Amino acid sequence: MNFFSLYKRYIKFLLKKKIDIDLDPDFKEKNLEELFLFYGTDKADTWQNNKNLGHGYSKFYEKYFDSIRSKELKILEIGSFAGASAASFKKYFFNSEIYCVDINISNFKFSSKKISVHGLDVSNQKKVNKFLRKIGAKNKNFFDIIIDDGSHKLSDILICLNTFIQNLNSNGVYIIEDFKLPNYHSHLNDVNEYKIDELCQKIQQRENIISEILNAETISMLQKNFTFKTYKGNLKESDIVFFKRSN
Repeated sequence: MNFFSLYKRYIKFLLKKKIDIDLDPDFKEKNLEELFLFYGTDKADTWQNNKNLGHGYSKFYEKYFDSIRSKELKILEIGSFAGASAASFKKYFFNSEIYCVDINISNFKFSSKKISVHGLDVSNQKKVNKFLRKIGAKNKNFFDIIIDDGSHKLSDILICLNTFIQNLNSNGVYIIEDFKLPNYHSHLNDVNEYKIDELCQKIQQRENIISEILNAETISMLQKNFTFKTYKGNLKESDIVFFKRSN
C-alpha cells in the first residue's frame, strides 16, 4: 500500500461524520455479548438485528477478561474495519485505551476520547515502527491485550504475531480471530509457513519451529513464555485462539 492511498483514506476518515460513543450510556451493567449486539459486530452470537448468525466469540472473551474489565488496560486491535468491535471493547473495558490499526480507516464510523485510529499497512515494518514510537510502545512491553482480526492472510497473521507479540505485557493475551481461514481458503494461504493450528501443535509438543517470518526471539517466547487455548465459535470458519503470556 503506497503513501498516497493511505493518505487519501486518512483524509476520508477525518472528514467522515462519526458516532461519538462517549455520549452513549456507560453500559457498565452490560456484558460483552450485549455490547457486540448494540454496536453491530459479527463477533456476537447473532447480528444485523438478529438476522444473521455471528461468530459467537463474546463468551470466550469474557472467560479471559470479565474479572479485569475495570482495569486500565491498553488494547491493540488489528483490523478494525468500521469500528463496531472497538466501540464494544471500549464500553466493556470502560477504563481502557483502544488503539485501532487498519489499512483502510475510511470505513471507521465511531469516535471516543479513548479510541485512537491509525492507518497502517502491517507488512511495512518501517511504518509499524513509526506507529509504535508514536504511541510510546517501541522497545518495551505496552499492550495488555492484542486482537488480530486483520486481513486473515497467513503472511499478515505471522507478520503481526512476529511484530507485536514483543510489545505484549507480562500476563497479557494475544488473540487471533478466524485463525483457520488460511486452512479453508487457498488464497489466504499465501506463504509456505506453518498455519496457526500447526504452529500451536508445534508449541504444545515442544517441537522445533522453522520459519522465515517468525524470528528466533518470537519463536523462543512462544515456546517458553506462552500457553494457548483454541475455541470453536458458531460458524464453520469461527476459530479463535488465545495466547497468554506467563512472564
